[in-house]
Amino acid sequence: MPTLILVRHGRSTANTAGVLAGRTPGVHLDERGAEQAAALPARLAALAPVLAVSSPLERCRETLEPLLAARPGLALHIEDRVSECDYGDWSGRKLAELADEPLMSVVQQHPSAAAFPGGESMRAMQARAVDAVRDWNARVEAEHGEDATYVMCSHGDIIKALVADALGMHLDLFQRVHADPCSVTAIRYTRLRPFLLRLGDTGDLTPLAPHKRPAGADAAASPAGDSTADATVGGGAGAP
Repeated sequence: MPTLILVRHGRSTANTAGVLAGRTPGVHLDERGAEQAAALPARLAALAPVLAVSSPLERCRETLEPLLAARPGLALHIEDRVSECDYGDWSGRKLAELADEPLMSVVQQHPSAAAFPGGESMRAMQARAVDAVRDWNARVEAEHGEDATYVMCSHGDIIKALVADALGMHLDLFQRVHADPCSVTAIRYTRLRPFLLRLGDTGDLTPLAPHKRPAGADAAASPAGDSTADATVGGGAGAP
């Protein structure tokens, strides 16, 4: 099955303002985020992705714009199921203010029981994202073959939830995972299990380039090879 290159959107104006953007419209990349996005084509150059999938939110589509410009034949598909978590009434509020909400301790310690007022539960968020990836895996394999690589640009909590699923971790452990803005997380899916190849990588991705296997080789047998106690809801702003 294909290799999924998960890209978290570049740093946004909400990240630097300490605001939980959620699905609030009009949140764009800041100057640093635009620089991160501009570096993405060179980082992915060796991987030859066959298509790109994006959350519908502006900051994700802006992150992929330089990659699409560098690869004119690369098709972009918008996928609602990998949009940001619907934080409901929490959307647009300061993270420092939300830290005092009683629900925050549930989000941190027992996220499978967390449901945002006026929004969705974290279980529902993970389920829709996992379903989307499974569907795209099947489509990419059918259209491009089992060794294909594709890019999906999404959000911190979505990526963390997908990593938890790939590792067979309960959602209650997903706050132990972290993905910086414009970091790359790579998951190779096979018939029997996924393999996490990179997590929150911000450096050279050349080793992830597809390698030809000997005839008859089994893809599943040889995969390619903070200072605070709480996780930042939404993913945080990353390093300065």
